[in-house]
Amino acid sequence: MKIIIKNGIIIDGFRNTRKSNILIENGIIKAIDGSLEAVDGIVINADGKYVLPGFVDMHTHLRQPGFEEKETIKTGTHAAVSGGYTTVACMPNTNPAIDSDVVVEYIKAIAKREAYAKVLTIGAMTKGMKGEELTEMSKLKDVGVKALSDDGYPIMNSGLMKRVMTYGKMYDLLMITHCEDKSLSGEGVMNNGIVSTMIGLKGIPHEAEEVMVARNILLAKSTGARLHIAHVSTKGSVELIKQAKCEGVRITAEVTPHNISLTEDMVDGFDTNTKAYPPLRTQEDVVSLIEGLIDGTIDVIATDHAPHTKKDKKVPYSQAAFGISGIETAFSVVNTYLVKKGKITLEDLVNYMCKKPAEILNIPTGIKIGNPADITIVDADKEYIVDAEKFKSKGKNTPFNRKRLIGQIEYTIVDGKIMYKKDEGIE
Repeated sequence: MKIIIKNGIIIDGFRNTRKSNILIENGIIKAIDGSLEAVDGIVINADGKYVLPGFVDMHTHLRQPGFEEKETIKTGTHAAVSGGYTTVACMPNTNPAIDSDVVVEYIKAIAKREAYAKVLTIGAMTKGMKGEELTEMSKLKDVGVKALSDDGYPIMNSGLMKRVMTYGKMYDLLMITHCEDKSLSGEGVMNNGIVSTMIGLKGIPHEAEEVMVARNILLAKSTGARLHIAHVSTKGSVELIKQAKCEGVRITAEVTPHNISLTEDMVDGFDTNTKAYPPLRTQEDVVSLIEGLIDGTIDVIATDHAPHTKKDKKVPYSQAAFGISGIETAFSVVNTYLVKKGKITLEDLVNYMCKKPAEILNIPTGIKIGNPADITIVDADKEYIVDAEKFKSKGKNTPFNRKRLIGQIEYTIVDGKIMYKKDEGIE
């Protein structure tokens, strides 16, 4: 199949921006040339639109196997392409956990049949994510996992975590760490501070994250392992990561769209769709996270897409599940709160949402001749009202429901196939 994208403003992922045409043939970018004419195939008129590399999400919860009532590989990747993502890395907190080659092969088989986007797997660090016994990392590496993580079940035993990093380095596997000291977070459900005190909810202190960030940095420095800090949320964590980079630690970090756009004030009203881990923090933290992106301390914007059923959220705040369904609004949230406010450029957005995550996961990236045709076309100026009921994801749990955002996905092309085209469902 041939596709020609005409008259679009191409931001190629290599800090080049130009108006041109793109020819796609057999899933590959064959030519980039302003003089290209129509071909015997599909012609997309992208006049006035931006043509970007497909977004890459390092942190997606597809829930399958085991929690198909929340999400499946099919529905999660359908949501992904509607949000402009062509590749997602699925986290291992499934049932069974992604802790063996058998489970990885199972996910790959389903993805091959049903997925709208490319699916990468993140393997578990410990069997069953119980923090007791190491997984067989060599087998996980052989079947193609891109990283290891125990995700929302941080390894509290520092000796065990050091062994995980030591063996992980042997196989050159990235260590993705959810930094939380459970003894400090306790039964907290939101950021610990003035708002939590005023509304009577138990708080999660900054230290619960920062203590574990510091520990994992020390262990990465000691072992030489590649460390990636998931969903950074505090000013203190940003400072620790910045110092670690100055000291030469092999460290990268990510932040979520909701943690760089919303604050703890959103919780006043007890909307359980604001409940996430890490929690929404203070305005000071938000400012620090954005500054961390701008100065290179934080490398990636990742969604931490965490779909839940309505039953999971329609309970008292303290009982509700942690998590936000965020993959369908990620681009427009970042565009609205950062690009349109002049804090970053669209070129920066491409760096954070495509180029850097692709580099960290060691997959092809960018719009250039010979690369896979993974492309997202966006209208960066189109406003819309979020309607969670129209999400492709099973999870409707978003704090952005009924909010006006700027920036819509027009097309998502995966390996040269149009997997999403804007329709009345997002209007």
